[in-house]
Amino acid sequence: GYPGAAPGPGAGARQPPNMDFGGFDFTDYFSRGAGGPSGAGAGSASGSRPRETGGGFKDIFSQFFKGGAEEEPPPPEKGSDLEYALSIDFWQAIRGTQAAINVTRHEVCPTCHGLGNSNSGSATCPECNGTGHVTQMAGAMKFNLTCPRCGGKGRLNKSCPTCHGDGRVAKTEVVEVRIPAGAQNGSRLRVAGKGNAGTMGAPPGDLYITTRVEPHPFFNREGDNILIKVPVTVTEAGLGAKIEVPTIEGKAILKVPPGTQNGQKFRMREKGVFNARKNQRGDQIVETAIQAPKVHDEETKELLRKLAELNPEDPRADLWAQTA
Repeated sequence: GYPGAAPGPGAGARQPPNMDFGGFDFTDYFSRGAGGPSGAGAGSASGSRPRETGGGFKDIFSQFFKGGAEEEPPPPEKGSDLEYALSIDFWQAIRGTQAAINVTRHEVCPTCHGLGNSNSGSATCPECNGTGHVTQMAGAMKFNLTCPRCGGKGRLNKSCPTCHGDGRVAKTEVVEVRIPAGAQNGSRLRVAGKGNAGTMGAPPGDLYITTRVEPHPFFNREGDNILIKVPVTVTEAGLGAKIEVPTIEGKAILKVPPGTQNGQKFRMREKGVFNARKNQRGDQIVETAIQAPKVHDEETKELLRKLAELNPEDPRADLWAQTA
């Protein structure tokens, strides 16, 4: 037993290895490292003798107190998620579409079924030459320890020739994706189970697709609303009119009230984008752009002069009050 150590409860169940060092002073070894005061290095392996490697007391005592137990294999881990970007045009985003994406992902190896081992047997561990133990030197002292590579078995399973021990192989797959109606720029879609395969039978990750929507030359989109700018004549703006305006669903009638100003906006309810996720439709916002008439004859000029006489107010009068 240990010099001066008192037996504790449960001592009979599992005794640590007999390490009676006879009052040996370890001060120099802990202060200078595993090389000891003499600076001795690692021994060499020959024949079938256990391989001797240099190491510190931390490694040595950790193995003693673990009782030479074999290290447990890493636990199964869920596969990582994948991120892909998908570009679609304006109308595909509005109406929804189907898209095919080439995805390169890690799948479970078909040869070893994710284990990473080959069925062709095992090979002698090169670390311990098949003995299951290695010898570590600490100065003039030798410690016989469990081989850290094979866990004391003396043999290693051969790696799978297909995946080289990883348990997974890279594969490019065509994944069909349904883009719902109303998808926006930056929308994130999840395809469950189409990420990388997990290890040791763990479930795969997911595939996330981010949409990139191309802009439209006329329709501008803000969320589920559509914004357009429509030209209006002076008479339509002054007298009021019912005009046809384009929407994403076709033509619609917009009532322009008398006295409409340039840049004035009107809301057309539920003429915007249908959002399949929210099950509701946005609005269309129409901005008026009043166009001055083209003056080609004296009659038109006379009408405009008459209009100016009937409306003598200065539209810029408020500007001077604002700059005072």
